[in-house]
Parts: sequence; structure tokens; C-alpha cells
Amino acid sequence: MANTLMDTDFTFSGQQSVYKGKVREVYHLKDDVLVMIATDRLSAFDVVMPKGIPFKGQILNQIATKMMRATEDLVPNWLLAAPDPNVAVGMACEPFKVEMVIRGYLSGHAAREYNSGKRMLCGVPMPEGMKENDKFPEPIITPATKAEKGDHDEDISREEILNRGIVSEEDYTILEDYTRKLFQRGTEIAAERGLILVDTKYEFGKTKKGEIVLIDEIHTPDSSRYFYADGYQERQDRGEAQKQLSKEFVRQWLISNGFQGLEGQTIPEMSDAYIESVSERYIELYESITGEPFHKADVSNIHERVGQNVSQYLNAI
Repeated sequence: MANTLMDTDFTFSGQQSVYKGKVREVYHLKDDVLVMIATDRLSAFDVVMPKGIPFKGQILNQIATKMMRATEDLVPNWLLAAPDPNVAVGMACEPFKVEMVIRGYLSGHAAREYNSGKRMLCGVPMPEGMKENDKFPEPIITPATKAEKGDHDEDISREEILNRGIVSEEDYTILEDYTRKLFQRGTEIAAERGLILVDTKYEFGKTKKGEIVLIDEIHTPDSSRYFYADGYQERQDRGEAQKQLSKEFVRQWLISNGFQGLEGQTIPEMSDAYIESVSERYIELYESITGEPFHKADVSNIHERVGQNVSQYLNAI
């Protein structure tokens, strides 16, 4: 098993604060510069698993930075540089307190809600007569409130977001427009790789100058769900499960082992063999999504490597 990056404790030049999320750790430096480190932590049902996944942080960071660069002509983003395989450096922004979830297909959370009898999700109607993994007539936006640490994100409607003043109508209109543009571009990129972008989420922030920009990750297997296009319709016609590339395989494994992040439930033990298989799936995801071979970074001393690379970058700017 390769070494994993589960936690960091850096003190960079000009450092002002540190925020540790479920997977990423964000160092806020002077001059409104952020250093975002993607760890190898695995989160599912808003719970961080006890063991890390080798190379997961590198995979997520490199997919996200590639996708940022592939969409920057459509939507401005926060990214300035990627000085290490696990690190992105960008502009500090004030994050919007909603995640913009967009769904092209009835899958995952939407399917679970639909199968429970609901036909409305975040104020958006879902047509009758759909089967799990069917395509929606048009992609639907189903926002979620960003949870405080340890809490589950919650579905919320556009109307409630505006009524509660979480986002102004002017800004929210831009968020919706950017979300649809990014999803369309992501759909096109996926199609070139023989994939279907099923659903995804985007996070946005506002710079000190008032510009709305894309932040965090984009089109990664942690934030998105992909199906293989080849055989999709045949599997739907036969009522079979879709062959997919996303973190859903981890969620399904947890569900089958009695865990959905609910109070009183115990996280099942992940064997070394299972963790290795998850790492291999993430590598497969990377290569399928980017169309490029994955090159494993040196993890003999991953914490030291990250620190040195970030410090060298910061010293040069």
C-alpha cells in the first residue's frame, strides 16, 4: 500500500488561517492567496472514512485543474497554479452558501427520492414514468445548502434561496447560467471520452472585486457521476444497472454493509485489498475522464514533497 496524505500541518509564509474540510485543506495566505491541498481522505454520506485512498488527492486535484483550464473560456475560475500534484493555488473568494447541483439523469439521490414516491426535487418537477438512470428531458438544477462541518447538505429550492436571502436574484441568475454552461461543456468533454456526464455539482465564490468565479473542484469523480456511453441504452432497456465511473460504487458498498451516515451506524471495516481496489477505480476514473495515462507521484514522503513544492512556488511569486 502506498503512503497516503491524511492530514497536513504546514505553516507557509504569510499564512493567516487554515480551514480543514472533509477532503481538502485550505491555507489562506496574505494578498488573498489560497493554497488548497487535496488529501487522500475519503468522504461518503458526509462522513470521513478512517483510512485514506492512495493517490486519490492527486487524482482529484489533477482532474479539477485540467477541467478548470478546459472551461475558463466559459466561466472565470479561482485557479492560479498547481505547484504540486495534490495542490491548487488560487484567489481567495467569499463562497456562496449553496452548491449548484445539476442532473441530466435520474440517478443517485434523485433516484432514491423518486423511488420513494416523490416527484418534486428542490422545487423542480420530475416527470412520471421514469426508470432509474433515465435521461431527463432537460437537465434540472437541484441546489443544496452547504452544510456546517459534520452536518448533511440539504436540498433547497430556488425560491427558498431567494426568499431567505442566501443569494441575491441577480447573482443566482448568473450561478444558474454558469452551471448550465459548465454542464454542457462537461457533457461534450465526457462524450469525447465515451462517457456520459450524469450529474455534478459546482461551487462558486465572489472575489474582492465582486466577480463571480468557479471554485473548488469540477467534474471529478467525487463531485460528478459518469456512465459509460457504450451500452447505456441497452442496459436501460434490459433494466440493468449502469456501468458507471463515480464515487457511487463506494456509497453502494457502504449501503450494502449497513452504513448510510445515519446516527448510530458504524462505519464498516475497509480491508487493505478493498482500499487498493478503490484506488485502482480512481485511477481508472482519471484515465477515462482525462483521456490520459495516470502518472503516480512520488509518495515516499508525500507530506514533505507537498510542503517543499508549495514553498518553492510561493517564494518565486
